[in-house]
Amino acid sequence: MKETPKGWPRLTSSLFYENAGAAIDWLCRAFGFEVQLKVEGEGGRIEHSQLTYGEALVMVGDVGGPEPWHALMASPGSVGGKNTQVLCIMVDDADAHCARARAAGARIFREPGQDDYGDEYPIDRTYGAIDPGGHMWFFLQRIRDAKR
Repeated sequence: MKETPKGWPRLTSSLFYENAGAAIDWLCRAFGFEVQLKVEGEGGRIEHSQLTYGEALVMVGDVGGPEPWHALMASPGSVGGKNTQVLCIMVDDADAHCARARAAGARIFREPGQDDYGDEYPIDRTYGAIDPGGHMWFFLQRIRDAKR
């Protein structure tokens, strides 16, 4: 497999919001993302953006748009709060990250905790949050690698 372009992960995800500009500001403040690229269109509409968290990258944009396939994109709020994907991000300190997210208004649906499935599996300290756009996130801190 060839290497990806510098600064570009092999896999990234796109999220769509009713107000992507406000979502970008919130994601940076609450979760610690940084704006790598933001393309604004007519009326301040976010046509494309790239947010980074370490080597992770997520793209954020507004719902709708001129291309026929744009009609297939939806925010959780437009489909009754349902999610078809959940994003997982590794963090250095799950408890501190959770406190920051909570202070910014994230809805915490799973308090920080860890599951131990035995020595063959890693242990992560994990919490779950829902952002103001309704997207679900898990944030994980590696506690122990799998013993193999």
